Amino acid sequence: MSQRIIQLSSFDIRPGKLEQFKEAIRKAVAFAEAQGPQLVVETFIDEDSLRAHSLQVMPSSEAILAHWKIADPHIREVMESCIMRRLDVYGEPNEEVMLGLLSLIEQGIPVTVTPAFVGFRRGHH
Repeated sequence: MSQRIIQLSSFDIRPGKLEQFKEAIRKAVAFAEAQGPQLVVETFIDEDSLRAHSLQVMPSSEAILAHWKIADPHIREVMESCIMRRLDVYGEPNEEVMLGLLSLIEQGIPVTVTPAFVGFRRGHH
């Protein structure tokens, strides 16, 4: 298994779609909490500028691939009310994840990947 990967996604919410976006995000996060592999999911919304950011911490590249398979309907529902503006990935995704990210790049969405350097984690005991 590969190391933990952090993803920060940025979105513009379509005009008039704020409530639809919020509801889709609520459902997607509830689904991820119940069935997804994420260690952390946090979503931030600036209602005045109609911008949103989603932070996800994944335990591994394998977890990202599993998430993509099971979460596709929820991802599609969220994307009906927003436009993805960028994806910043922190860590070292495997080749299969990198290939999956190519579809975003082909749509003109900037994707950055920054390798991990040093850090620590606190336990939750």
